[in-house]
Amino acid sequence: MVTVLRARGFRIVIFANDHEPAHVHAFGDGEAKINLLGAGGGVDLVWAIGLSRADIRRAMALVTQHRDMLLERWSEIRDRSDRR
Repeated sequence: MVTVLRARGFRIVIFANDHEPAHVHAFGDGEAKINLLGAGGGVDLVWAIGLSRADIRRAMALVTQHRDMLLERWSEIRDRSDRR
């Protein structure tokens, strides 16, 4: 598990041995799984547990804002784990 971003009360994490499609987990008072390559080229919420609707909106906005960087980090982390 690699923390790739901390902002707005969230810790955005990528698991090294996680599965496709490219996604992140946003941890705050709960957790959300967010696909980085969603329909229409945006991000998609897969599921959320223990987060208010407002927190989900904030997490989605944060991931949308940093999507390009998160996709780069997804590739880097996955490439590194594949070499092991």
